[in-house]
Amino acid sequence: MITSAIPKLPFIDKQTTIHFYTAQLGFALTADYGDYLIMTKDAVELHFFAYPTLQPHKSDFMIYLRVDNNIQALYEQWKNTEPPIPRIEAPALKPWGQIEMAVIDPNGTLLTFGQAG
Repeated sequence: MITSAIPKLPFIDKQTTIHFYTAQLGFALTADYGDYLIMTKDAVELHFFAYPTLQPHKSDFMIYLRVDNNIQALYEQWKNTEPPIPRIEAPALKPWGQIEMAVIDPNGTLLTFGQAG
């Protein structure tokens, strides 16, 4: 029986990635194996692998994360981080009935957050 899916995302610079996910998005670094990281937030676990030659503007990595409520508050919290998240899109109701917002991490990975509309 499959019980969960855990995305594996690339990182170019380890410290930049750790800072972005912990200081800006509120994840906790739960394991650091050098070229492999594990971070968690609420019920979500993300794994990261070193990919130093990745070109962020050419990245095709993306994940979708469900938010159970108050996606607007999450957006308000994140849009005011220091330093600011350079690429964050405000929540909007999509034709498929989800309220979604998007963030692009320093490695070019698209993180889409969705809440039932």
